Amino acid sequence: MRPATLEEFFGQEHLLGPDGLLRKLIERDHLPSMIFWGEPGSGKTTLARIIARITRSEFVQMSAVSSGLPELRKIIEQALAVRSLGLKTILFIDEIHRWSKSQQDALLPSVEDGTIILIGATTENPSFEVIGPLLSRCRVFRFQPLQSAHIKAIIERAIAGDEDLRSAGVSLSDEALEALSDYSGGDARVALNGLEVAVELSLSESDSESEASRIMPALVERALMERRGRYDKKGEYHYDVISAFIKSLRGSDPDAALYYLARMLDAGEDPLFIARRMVVLASEDIGNANPNALVLAVACYQACHFIGMPEARLNLAQAVTYLAASPKSNASYVALMEAQADVKSDPDRPVPLHLRNAVTGLMKSQGYGKGYQYDHDHGGFSGQTHLPEGLEERIYYRPTEAGSEKAIKERLESWWKKRNK
Repeated sequence: MRPATLEEFFGQEHLLGPDGLLRKLIERDHLPSMIFWGEPGSGKTTLARIIARITRSEFVQMSAVSSGLPELRKIIEQALAVRSLGLKTILFIDEIHRWSKSQQDALLPSVEDGTIILIGATTENPSFEVIGPLLSRCRVFRFQPLQSAHIKAIIERAIAGDEDLRSAGVSLSDEALEALSDYSGGDARVALNGLEVAVELSLSESDSESEASRIMPALVERALMERRGRYDKKGEYHYDVISAFIKSLRGSDPDAALYYLARMLDAGEDPLFIARRMVVLASEDIGNANPNALVLAVACYQACHFIGMPEARLNLAQAVTYLAASPKSNASYVALMEAQADVKSDPDRPVPLHLRNAVTGLMKSQGYGKGYQYDHDHGGFSGQTHLPEGLEERIYYRPTEAGSEKAIKERLESWWKKRNK
């Protein structure tokens, strides 16, 4: 059921619409090497085949999983021969992110001199998975998941265009069409496979062809079984979802944080990974506004470690709601960044003599420890300075008014006044 023309292709209007850049490049037959980056079933392979047909180019397809350098060398030799006849060769490499650096390096000369026009397809972010020299020679086109209307149109086209389905009079109820679209998650391949299985189930369980021809929602659900969310623990969605999770916690939105927690757990994410991220957030984004946040986050990590799933999800949910509902302060984080900047600009500022230990007589004669004031002899605060020369007036930690940090701020301000006096 792969479409053969741009008119039959559904989705990616931002690339293939009347003003789409990719459409203009195809129509002008002036193609650069390209990387198609997008979710499974969004049309990357199909569009590569259409491009080859429209531009009348030799089309060679490789899979990065099963092909290697020997096959690539043969293709390049054939492309050189075809080029001498005035023809172009489009090399389509599916899952190009699975190729090693040396394999991707081998493509560079032929891509650069135009022997081949590369179209690489990947579900992973090419910034991380495609080597820089190759990526710089390609134009990246981002494919979006197909929308519900696209999936419905693809299904209806399949029912009308497939000879077996048409002869059997197969049709879907509106509710079944909606269910198939929803369950496919924007993946045309999942939708078509689900349709095929639903038809097979219907045929095997019905007593007559008329009963088999009408597909209902329950049958679609059985055909697709339980659909996992699109989430790869090493891929783009992994980073997108964990980013949304952390930002929801930071933004004091427990409902959104719970939603993204559920997304990660549904996809089989390691609960210890989630707990570790919350331990970091407890210090980075909550800090002394609620010191108990770090205690609870660490306790959550330990609980996940010795309880395991599925019960550990309850520990995670408690920590998520607590952290999201906590007052927020990044004052400790900002203070550290500023202190590190000073250290980086001058990493060897001498430690003040009065703070050094006079371990030997020579050290004592050099003034080590001289003038040091023991704070407990001054009611717990002497007011002496501790920063190196040139930084005495520097203030890194500036507590906020949030939560427990307000009391810390008041206490420090009283000490600053005493020190200045």
